[in-house]
Amino acid sequence: MDAIWIIITGFLVASSTGMLGNLLLLRKMSMMGDALSHAVLPGIVIAYLISGSRASLPLLLGAIIMGVLTTFLIQFFSSKGKMQGDAAMGTVFTFLFAVGVILVTKYAGQADIDADCVLHGELAFVPLQQTTLFGLRAPSAVWTLSVLFIFTQAVFWLGYKGWVLTSFNPEYAKSVGIRTTLWHYALMAATSVATVVSFESVGAILVIAFLVVPAATAYLLTKDLRFMVLFIVLQGLLSAVGGYFVSDLLEASISGSMAVVSFLLFVLSFILQKKRGLKSPL
Repeated sequence: MDAIWIIITGFLVASSTGMLGNLLLLRKMSMMGDALSHAVLPGIVIAYLISGSRASLPLLLGAIIMGVLTTFLIQFFSSKGKMQGDAAMGTVFTFLFAVGVILVTKYAGQADIDADCVLHGELAFVPLQQTTLFGLRAPSAVWTLSVLFIFTQAVFWLGYKGWVLTSFNPEYAKSVGIRTTLWHYALMAATSVATVVSFESVGAILVIAFLVVPAATAYLLTKDLRFMVLFIVLQGLLSAVGGYFVSDLLEASISGSMAVVSFLLFVLSFILQKKRGLKSPL
């Protein structure tokens, strides 16, 4: 039964972050997910030190604030400092992540946050802490990630038309009165939420992988946004199942194995695309 809970956890993270990664990819901002997943770390630690609580709300608020700040700083340096976007992104997120690591190591005992846990996560521990809700007993992480899954689905589908317009034709969206900047910051905030909720269970490495790879794989197979979502969910399931059994076979990291399987699925899709003679949209 523990294996099932671990697989479900991996699937929920992959599907939730993949939905947002899909939107980041369409906006040619895939590495923004990488930047945010690192940059929110100081926000999490500072929120804990101020509130003195590991409750979800203070940590989420800290992550959201840091995520929006990261986006603002990247845009500020790229526009005012005449830096290329990727250079500004790399500069900002490495600085903020370094600050986060310093805070974690300095206040590790006080904050009860471990740097290795943040980076690698530990899916094997997921089944140990269980909660009963609605008469059903399941790991606390599964309940939390289920809420995250519903949240990301709602963000995507309720704002579907807005996401399509602001992603594919932002100039037209502006001309019809859509506030593209507001949609941009909403996506950054949602990505920050998904990142911090997923951190404790799977760590930053797998969050980054699931933000980018499933969406990139889906984009190789179809240009229809709705079918892309279907492929993202399917890859999330295959990555979670395959990654678990690979880790069990090799006695290796579960998170690392899931990330590797996700990449192998990307390679397989790339090969299939070439054999079908399709032009890569990436």
